[in-house]
Amino acid sequence: MPTRNILYIVIAALAVSLGIVGYNLYEAKKEPKGLQINIGPNGLHVKDK
Repeated sequence: MPTRNILYIVIAALAVSLGIVGYNLYEAKKEPKGLQINIGPNGLHVKDK
């Protein structure tokens, strides 16, 4: 039965790593907090986030 325990450990490690990757992708897509300053043809725009 030791092979079954190794299988459970591998599945748990994959689940944890998938959660970490998902969280990192979520954080990368999230807009940063603070001020956003845009300069364009319509002038200067400042947004508070």
